[in-house]
Amino acid sequence: MKLPLLAMLILDALPLAAAPAKDISIVAAADAFDRAQLTKDGAAIGRIVLDDLVFIDSSGKRLGKKEFITGWTAPGDRFDPISLIDRTVVPLGRDAAVVGAEVNLCGTSDGVPFCSRIRYADTFVRIDGRWRVAHIQVTRIKG
Repeated sequence: MKLPLLAMLILDALPLAAAPAKDISIVAAADAFDRAQLTKDGAAIGRIVLDDLVFIDSSGKRLGKKEFITGWTAPGDRFDPISLIDRTVVPLGRDAAVVGAEVNLCGTSDGVPFCSRIRYADTFVRIDGRWRVAHIQVTRIKG
């Protein structure tokens, strides 16, 4: 099971849209990022995350962009519809913010059912008018 690489989720009711464009809100950018992951859009994920992405998975292991994209685009994974719980948006100035939430992530990985409760925090930076992800941290919630 590739569960440690499953860091982000999206609201099942979000409409499909293109990758973040110039001058969109941080919430719209976070929604587009989440959508790219859940729909396994590796090209969109690659455009959104920085090349030097720092991804800390739920085991505490430090990974990068390649591992993050590989984790979300694995052909054997399927996700049940989810909802974000207690979403937070913490501005860090005009061009940076941390967006996070708690989620119950369930589905199958290579035919094996899984269900895990996690909290994540994504750090976004605005570069040339586009919100990009620089850092992702995932924490598994026991119980």
